[in-house]
Amino acid sequence: MRKSIFLLPALVVIVALGLGSIFVVDEREKALVLQFGQIVRVQEEPGLGFKIPFIQEVVTYDDRILSIDTDPIEVTPSDDRRLEVDAFARYRIADVVRFRQAVGVGGIRVAEDRLTSILNAQIREVLGADQVTSDTILSEERRLLMNRIRDNSRRLALSLGIDVVDVRLKQTMLPVQNLQATFDRMQAERQREAEDERARGREAAQRVTALADRTVTETLSEAERDAEITRGEADAEANRIFAEAYGADPEFFDFYRSMQAYSLALTGETSTMVLTPQSSFFDYLYDGDRAAQPPTPGTPGGEVELPTLEPGETPDVPESAESGTLPSTSDTIGEVEGDGTDEAADAAAPVDEAPALVEEGTATALEEPTAVTPDEDASAGDAELPPVVDDGTATALEEPTAVTPDDDTDGSTASN
Repeated sequence: MRKSIFLLPALVVIVALGLGSIFVVDEREKALVLQFGQIVRVQEEPGLGFKIPFIQEVVTYDDRILSIDTDPIEVTPSDDRRLEVDAFARYRIADVVRFRQAVGVGGIRVAEDRLTSILNAQIREVLGADQVTSDTILSEERRLLMNRIRDNSRRLALSLGIDVVDVRLKQTMLPVQNLQATFDRMQAERQREAEDERARGREAAQRVTALADRTVTETLSEAERDAEITRGEADAEANRIFAEAYGADPEFFDFYRSMQAYSLALTGETSTMVLTPQSSFFDYLYDGDRAAQPPTPGTPGGEVELPTLEPGETPDVPESAESGTLPSTSDTIGEVEGDGTDEAADAAAPVDEAPALVEEGTATALEEPTAVTPDEDASAGDAELPPVVDDGTATALEEPTAVTPDDDTDGSTASN
């Protein structure tokens, strides 16, 4: 009976001691066996382990990859544009002995605080380098910067027994107090770039316009040159044809050119011309004998020159006007070419005084003279010619009435 009473407590003590000396290491952990705070053994393999009960203790650490996020920090790249950057890192405990010695009983909490300090320091150092700008941080070179932060942090974290697996920048943004100023600067830069683009566009447009203008000028010049050459060749050919036509039949050629001159000169219903009878202009309108008559000697072509008189001035009477002869009515009054000569007086009726020429600015026909009867004792030399109005335009002479011969006249007949 007494033996059974002592046997039961002994069994309990033995079971307790057995259970206290056994521990289990998970495959996701590493274990340290400590005796009075000193590391006795490292249990990295999963499974059962043994320790001395009540003397040794076991401390386990997570062997998986862990994550840590940093708080946003402000960095200043080389272009002095301040940025707020936050990052996260992936790490694992590579050396549990060094980790225990570095952080002590604080464990993961102390290790993450110290690792955060290392990461923030490396972020400021790498992103604040001389050749790193804000545009570089936001460009494809961002990955190289993150790899540089990871390598530097890994080298420093080895003293903690930690292996930094990766570092990534989550957000890169402007500080709130600098947003408006930054937006204004970005807008000004974009406007400057736009003005540069517009200036280059205007320059290109001016080059294109100048090239087009030069091309147009050259084309027009060449076209005008070719036109002048063609026109000259055409004129030369026309002159050759005219020369051949004139050489083939000069008489017909003169007739044809006279008909052309008539069609141009005698246009309209009020066309009036004053010419001497000896003018060759209307040769083809006269009969054959008249057309064959040579020009009257005098001015070239037989034309006479009429004197120019002022208003109210009476011209000198030529001797031919006192001869008492009038031109035949069969002679057609033609165009006056030149200013007139003494032959113009041969076409007038026999008068004692020359007709007075009045210049009123408007050409009028000569008034029809009245007939001289036999009862009137007057001679042809006493008849006055009707006044002629000279306004610079030659007019046709109206047909005068016939002069009736009598005993006192010389028997000459005036006709137009």
